[in-house]
Amino acid sequence: MEHPVFTAISRAGFTPLGWFAPEPEDRVPEAARFLILIGNAGPAMFRRFARERDPGRDAMDDWTRAVVTDLARGLEAKAVYPFDTDPPWPFLTWARRGGAGHVSPLGLNIHPVYGLWHAYRAALLFPVAFDIPPQQAGAHPCEGCAARPCLTACPVSAFDGKGYDVAACAGHLRSAAGGPCMGGGCLARHACPVGQGFAYAPAQAEFHMRAFLAARQEA
Repeated sequence: MEHPVFTAISRAGFTPLGWFAPEPEDRVPEAARFLILIGNAGPAMFRRFARERDPGRDAMDDWTRAVVTDLARGLEAKAVYPFDTDPPWPFLTWARRGGAGHVSPLGLNIHPVYGLWHAYRAALLFPVAFDIPPQQAGAHPCEGCAARPCLTACPVSAFDGKGYDVAACAGHLRSAAGGPCMGGGCLARHACPVGQGFAYAPAQAEFHMRAFLAARQEA
């Protein structure tokens, strides 16, 4: 039977992605006794966002804060966000601590189920511990992937396994040649065989690509 907290998270349109009982070295605020990472995996969260806001105009961060604040209040938890502080909270470290995957050659976290098609939107911090079995990330899927198509699929070779050429990626997206990436999502992500069933639909992919470019202009 699914834990009631997970049920509430799913009903809100989010996916529980990793969880653990923090230790002092985890740098979790508020002296929390349990942390659950939530985000999007598959279409549920974006569908709710698109029903409640205008994806062509509204920021997902603002909507996330409003929805998750209500969710956290109902669960008697506190929420923190990856866009909340500078420097940001160590969400990727928390993800690996919570069994939510490994570091991929692209630098993104690769989830054992969702592959590269997930994102962390918030962490719920609870003042009490839950009797929830720890999640196991399993073997690193990239270590058994000899071809590593993710490193050769990018039209402008923005990934080399050591870093990410943000400027080359953004420049390509702004060009006429970048149409397939803008409209369908990152080709490097699509090349990964893990989690293919959770790839973003075109409307969601384009939304995130436009948000990526807008952030580059503001930086």
